[in-house]
Amino acid sequence: MGNKIGRPQTTVILAMSADGKIADKMRSPARFGSPQDKAHLEKQIAIADGVLFGSNTLRAYGTTMRVSVPELLKMRAEQGKELQPIQIVCSRSRHFDPNLQFFQQPVPRWLLTAAINDENQELMPNFDRILVASMPNGNIDWVAAFQQLANLGLQRLAILGGGNLVASLLTDNLIDEFWLTICPLILGGADAPTPVEGEGFLANLAPKLQLLEVQQVDQEVFLHY
Repeated sequence: MGNKIGRPQTTVILAMSADGKIADKMRSPARFGSPQDKAHLEKQIAIADGVLFGSNTLRAYGTTMRVSVPELLKMRAEQGKELQPIQIVCSRSRHFDPNLQFFQQPVPRWLLTAAINDENQELMPNFDRILVASMPNGNIDWVAAFQQLANLGLQRLAILGGGNLVASLLTDNLIDEFWLTICPLILGGADAPTPVEGEGFLANLAPKLQLLEVQQVDQEVFLHY
């Protein structure tokens, strides 16, 4: 899946259980990754211009990961970047709990949505920018959205899920790389979310990946596709 002209380069970064679940059946925040996995995630975020995630991911965690390691902050400064990448929430709705810690974190916040409707603007928490890209069916037009992001200077995006967001981007061939961390536990559950949700792909039409790198750190395996 090569990079396409006119849009950012995209990398999905997810940790999952050995049976392919990114959260338990209650969709609790996934905190089963090790400190090494957290450091790996922060490194990937630090090289990105923007971090993209769905509204359910935001509601589950209530916060986003900031770059905090001094060496990574120095790297961004030397590259002429803002210290924190832009945090982009994707949602067809603009209803969010303004008390979420996310809205107090010192990070730039953007909202990517399908349409601006008659919802009371005063009830919407603070976003620095609102991007609108709509399909006739009311879903987000991802191709148009990514063109907007590129026009705004974003060259690299880190995609943090959830599974429906990843499925939508895969369908439109908008994902270039995956970093998947396999964690040593079994979650199970027919309703537990996986890295790619949506309607799924038939085997003969499934996106094909090329394995670039394998790393083992203690009990975790890091796969780069």
